[in-house]
Amino acid sequence: MSEAPARPLRALGDVPVSHLRHIGEKRTAALASMGIDNVFDLITHYPRLHVDRTRRAELSELSVGESAAVLGEVTKVAARRTRNARALVELSVSDDGGSFRVVFFNQAWRERQLPVGTQALFFGTVGEYQGRRQMTNPIVDVIVGPSGESRDPSRVGRMVSIYPASGKAGLTSWELGGFIEESLRRAGPLLDPLDEDTRARFSLIDRTAAYFQYHLPRERDDVAPAKRRLIFDEFLRLQTLIALRRRYLATHAQGITHDADLTDLEVAPGALTSTDDALVRRFLAGHPFALTGAQRRVLGEIFTDLAATLPMNRLLQGDVGSGKTLVSLVALLAVIDHARQGVLMAPTEVLAEQHAAALRRDVADLTVHDPRALGGCRPVRVALLSGKTRTKERQEILAGLNEGAVDVVVGTHALLSDDVRFASLGLIVIDEQHRFGVEQRATLRDQGRVRSREGRDPDLLVMTATPIPRTAAMVAFGDLDLSVIDELPNGRLAIRTSWAQSDDEVAACWRHVRDEVAAGNRAFVICPLVEGSARVEATSAVDERTRLALGELRGLAVGLLHGQMKSDEKEAVMASFRAGELDVLVATVVVEVGVDVPEATVIVIEDAWRFGLAQLHQLRGRVGRRDAQSYCYLLGDAPSEEARTRLQALVATNDGFDLAETDLALRGEGTLLGARQKGRSDLRLANLRRDEALLRDAQTLAQEIVQADGGALEVLSDELRLFVDDDEASYLFKS
Repeated sequence: MSEAPARPLRALGDVPVSHLRHIGEKRTAALASMGIDNVFDLITHYPRLHVDRTRRAELSELSVGESAAVLGEVTKVAARRTRNARALVELSVSDDGGSFRVVFFNQAWRERQLPVGTQALFFGTVGEYQGRRQMTNPIVDVIVGPSGESRDPSRVGRMVSIYPASGKAGLTSWELGGFIEESLRRAGPLLDPLDEDTRARFSLIDRTAAYFQYHLPRERDDVAPAKRRLIFDEFLRLQTLIALRRRYLATHAQGITHDADLTDLEVAPGALTSTDDALVRRFLAGHPFALTGAQRRVLGEIFTDLAATLPMNRLLQGDVGSGKTLVSLVALLAVIDHARQGVLMAPTEVLAEQHAAALRRDVADLTVHDPRALGGCRPVRVALLSGKTRTKERQEILAGLNEGAVDVVVGTHALLSDDVRFASLGLIVIDEQHRFGVEQRATLRDQGRVRSREGRDPDLLVMTATPIPRTAAMVAFGDLDLSVIDELPNGRLAIRTSWAQSDDEVAACWRHVRDEVAAGNRAFVICPLVEGSARVEATSAVDERTRLALGELRGLAVGLLHGQMKSDEKEAVMASFRAGELDVLVATVVVEVGVDVPEATVIVIEDAWRFGLAQLHQLRGRVGRRDAQSYCYLLGDAPSEEARTRLQALVATNDGFDLAETDLALRGEGTLLGARQKGRSDLRLANLRRDEALLRDAQTLAQEIVQADGGALEVLSDELRLFVDDDEASYLFKS
């Protein structure tokens, strides 16, 4: 009899769980509630731990108050009602060290789940009652059902896999393990994209063995090599996707070669220039501050990209206040100097308006050569295009873009409108990329050629002030080259951050706000989003502004800014705050990104535990934007250990990259393929902090596989269809 052909993973994604034995309509629905619809979902529902039957904890060896997982067999079950009518289920459970009591309150269904003869793992804290060891309301994973039948009677393993189960779905670890074991045995050998030589090169076992050893290990030593291979596969799929995206861009691109001169970056402030010099040289000579070393290094990388034939696709990371906007302006000027146009896209109208005002101020004395203008020169023109731009002004801007009379257009998502056309689009800059979806970024990049009469692909520079851990950037933004500004401008002082928890500390915070205002400075007060409602958010800010104006900040000019205000109202409030007509601005997270008021030296974040760590760091970055000492106060108790860790981390450091690593450890990797994938988590076993070496190996191999364009790529491309949608697959997998 011939050996069964190896089965591709994607084929398992086509087999619904209802095709397995013992899975009827009710269990199909229960599995669906856990996100398990097909056999592929089942075999990638990995154990949360493996318990060695011969080395498990024995209750007799544990101290009272110690948490443990104890494997035992139910020998007695009793159910009754307590005096206050609460359901009480009491079990006698035996293990090798004797017997112990397990008590469940208000869980009457445990009597049905755990009849005599059931073997289960009990997770809980060891207590004592009437001189006997006891667990109360432990977590339970059934290992062997009351009938005594195992999932495979022929297999006598010492290891037990414990699966994330769902009490709500009514499925136990024992049942899930049975479904997974059946799936693996019926699937047979799995198609492996890696040949024997490649596996040996990276110290990997074959794929079929990996799935069997991780789900059904016979020995403890089976688990680690199986996990290593499954983690490698997760990284390899992601890195193959990234390499395919890069290949697509490289093979389909029609780039623009900009004659950017690196020597222009060396000019010092105050240097003599003439109108014949490059825009970059004239701008830097007139700028009050010299570029930092990090800014020069990053601009060197950008200028090299601009001079290349392939379009630039670069991610620019820089901590809050590191000078990313200045870098983007220099890049835009290098493009404008060669008769091309630039786009600067911002996530909010407030930030777009601020960018436009800052750019107009910075280029006020610069001119460009234009044969259509009187005298052959005209001022550099910056236009703002947003949702509130009036019809007549919008038509003028659109005409200027189409004719080449507008050099830079700043805007929000309104720049994605079909009527925006350019004479010669050279560079797109996207600020705060984490606020945009993958689709929006792709639309700007892919449509750049169509919307430019020159018919060429513009260069793309994506900026973020939310530092991304190195490993996360390799996965989430691997299709972009990475530049990092890791240096702050001279004279900047570290922001002093305090967590005000007691009444006295909160009172001192408000006194300090008054002192800063008295010294001629300004302050932000941030109110959180409450219950996920923008309207509730606005009401919260309104109420807090009133309370402060009548209370702790009485006598100060206290303004209000929130997302429910009209655009012209928000603009007027920000103008008043910048001008010093307002002392304190009570706001929601509408000021999270980019709002730049150098005179603001103190920010108070109320109910700070409601914000994520990256968001807290962004908010703190609204102060500390000049050489004066600035302060950040965090208010509110932390209701969880994770919230406490976030706030303590923010107090401990101003380094956004350190905070990004902490944030990654707290939140996990999540789904990293982006908005265009189907919702399956890409990284179920992999940990970016722990498994960096495997990630780098997978990146190396993926690049080799895509370049070779052979059988391994064919197998991986087929698997990737489990994760990407049809539109992306249609162009990525063309060969």
